[in-house]
Amino acid sequence: MKPVEREKTACKLRAMSTRSSQEFPADADSQDGASPGAVPGREGEAEETSAAKARRKRRRRTLLLSALALLLIVVLGAGALVWQRQASYNGNIDRLPGTMPTGRRPGPNVVGTENWLLVGSDSRVQANTTGEGGQLWRPGQQRSDTLMLLHLPAKRDKAYIISIPRDSWVEIPGYGYQKINAAFSYGGPPLLIQTVEALTNVRIDHFGAIDFNGFKAMTDALGGVDVHIDKTVHDPMNHVTWQAGKQHLDGEKALLFVRQRYNLPNGDFDRIKRQQAFLKAIIQKAAEGGTVTNPIKLDRFLSAFTKSISVDEGVSAGHLRSLALSMRNVRGSDIKFLTVPNKGPAARGRQSVVLLDEEKAGRLFEAVRSATMAEYIAEYGGTNSVGKVS
Repeated sequence: MKPVEREKTACKLRAMSTRSSQEFPADADSQDGASPGAVPGREGEAEETSAAKARRKRRRRTLLLSALALLLIVVLGAGALVWQRQASYNGNIDRLPGTMPTGRRPGPNVVGTENWLLVGSDSRVQANTTGEGGQLWRPGQQRSDTLMLLHLPAKRDKAYIISIPRDSWVEIPGYGYQKINAAFSYGGPPLLIQTVEALTNVRIDHFGAIDFNGFKAMTDALGGVDVHIDKTVHDPMNHVTWQAGKQHLDGEKALLFVRQRYNLPNGDFDRIKRQQAFLKAIIQKAAEGGTVTNPIKLDRFLSAFTKSISVDEGVSAGHLRSLALSMRNVRGSDIKFLTVPNKGPAARGRQSVVLLDEEKAGRLFEAVRSATMAEYIAEYGGTNSVGKVS
């Protein structure tokens, strides 16, 4: 065979061999250990799917751990912030040594109840007289313009605020019969507490005082409060006319509102209603007006509040914390306002005074002593809505 023919024959054989291998592939045992009858490529796809699932699982676990770590950081950070602010609030509060009187006092209150004597200072100076940087009492210079007895039942589901008219004609130990607010001027908090305890036979557990400038700061911190005025009335001393209807009070207006002394239809009793209405508005705005759920507003209010008050030295940070927690569910509707029963204005010499109704007032004080205020309210009345004021 010629060389050319031999080369042609070899090419044909190679071509036939190639077609044969394509048409009749090697058996399954020769394909890298694959199982007989397996379809090429399927096992690779399964392995790839399994690997993808494993990657997704690892990714989810990483995301979950990251989220938990972030949550932990947030919680710990918030806790540190709350702790820091709590320490700051506690540091703001002015504590008064030697506030509680010594000597003979009424017996202990019903277990779990608590009674506070709350005072609003009558000072008209620009500087604060209570709270941060203030001097609560200077002999003969200040009187307790606002005087309230706060009774807290053991369940802490209610709060009872009893206003004592500042001109109440009572016996002040060591000074005879005087207007009750004179006790603060004569002997500061200890003598005032002693006078109230002698009048009510109710043991006072704690004392709190705030200057009107403190009310101004708290009102502004809340963005103002709303009160409803029954009839249009003019204040001749401050040249302000209060229009009937809802009035929005900022700090300055709040001071004018609670301080008005002249031209009120019912005199000092209308002033008491104004004080109660204002206090109720403050409480409602602080507890129900979005303040609690807004950290910035809450911090602003608590900072203003704690910088404005003075308390007895027995009020610790732990006590305030426990008190706040125990009363966290109390709302404006759970607060009852009362005024000590009285016979109205009278004259003693040149002084205009208020004579208390000893029998009716005695029943009220007994309800405080025996922790039966709910029953007293049911029988004799009280209000959780101060309502319209003059």
